[in-house]
Amino acid sequence: MKYLAACMLVQLGGKNLNKQNVTAVLEAIGAEVDDKLLGTVLGKLEGKSIEELISAGSSKLASVPSGGGAVAASSGGAAASGDAGAAVEKKEEKKEESEEESDDDMGFGLFD
Repeated sequence: MKYLAACMLVQLGGKNLNKQNVTAVLEAIGAEVDDKLLGTVLGKLEGKSIEELISAGSSKLASVPSGGGAVAASSGGAAASGDAGAAVEKKEEKKEESEEESDDDMGFGLFD
């Protein structure tokens, strides 16, 4: 993923997409560079533009489920069992409260 991000930065910066420029971007952030993997990524990207890749990826991403259906199904099953739905909600509320309380005990504030 870091190689793709670096390639996009190089291309958006108006520079030629080559091993030297991508390596310079990655080394600037202190990332290790695997020459073999970078060569593979550059080979796959050769002759393609960022715009083409983004549009192709966006169309593929549209078909990926976002996870909303699983939550609805699990909460629907709990609601069907009557009081079980209320018990689940109370548990979730208690978890949220305990997480908030644990933040207060850290001993420092944002502006200390």
